[in-house]
Amino acid sequence: MNFAALEPRSRYITCEEREIHFMDWVPAQAGGPVVVAWHGLARTGRDMDPLAAHLCAQGWRVICPDTIGRGLSQWSPDPKAEYCLDFYARLAKSLVDQLGLKQFHWVGTSMGGAIGMACAAGPLRGRIERLVLNDIGPQLAAPAVQRIRSYAGSPAAFNTMRELEQYFRAVYKPYGHLPDAQWRLLSESSMRRLPDGRVTPHYDPAMVQQFEHHPDDYELWPVFDTIDVPVLCLRGAESDLLLAETAEAMRDRGPRALVVTIPGCGHAPALNVPDQLELVQRFLSDPRAH
Repeated sequence: MNFAALEPRSRYITCEEREIHFMDWVPAQAGGPVVVAWHGLARTGRDMDPLAAHLCAQGWRVICPDTIGRGLSQWSPDPKAEYCLDFYARLAKSLVDQLGLKQFHWVGTSMGGAIGMACAAGPLRGRIERLVLNDIGPQLAAPAVQRIRSYAGSPAAFNTMRELEQYFRAVYKPYGHLPDAQWRLLSESSMRRLPDGRVTPHYDPAMVQQFEHHPDDYELWPVFDTIDVPVLCLRGAESDLLLAETAEAMRDRGPRALVVTIPGCGHAPALNVPDQLELVQRFLSDPRAH
């Protein structure tokens, strides 16, 4: 599918006194179901383009925000206080309130899934109808967190876009298969130029302060156990962040998630191939899917 041809709207909105950017995928026929699709830690909402295009073509409206400090959203003037799940959840509530969204579904990759859990158990309880967690759970493997911190906290810089794209291809190899056009989109939609002209990933390096100042943010079993909506958990077969035993425990606790292992992926499946797209759509559409 040529998802670029669907021409989503690029929009900005002020949430909690911070400017938040999001892509608004609006189908030709209004009034259909709505999905909030939230990206991972050091990524942007454009990662959700393939999923958003797929759902939008089927009549769904899809909202894909850039988290504060990422992509085209404002960087936080108070990193210690605002780069944390609690503030991200407040931003999410402000966003959907201002958009007038009463009921909607949530698809979250990695950090985006953690925000979804926090929202479903907290400020958006009763409004999130179904929750898809893409390679994220209530407990993370510590070595993987350290791996992510090692590159996210000190983003590399390169002289050319070609070098930056090669870097992204190496770092995000666990995403699974991405065609060349998607690697190019991923690179161009998540880069910024430094004052010296080099290119670097488009996020605030201070966002990793979350792990220093909010060390328990991702210890979410108490949150997960109170979620009362259907949950689909996608786990990359080679994921080092969401361990198999954690995913198995998610089947038996709280909302008793439907867990599906995605072959050929680590952390995290890119949600960009037909099998993955149809799996998510089927879960969101079919009341018998859980």
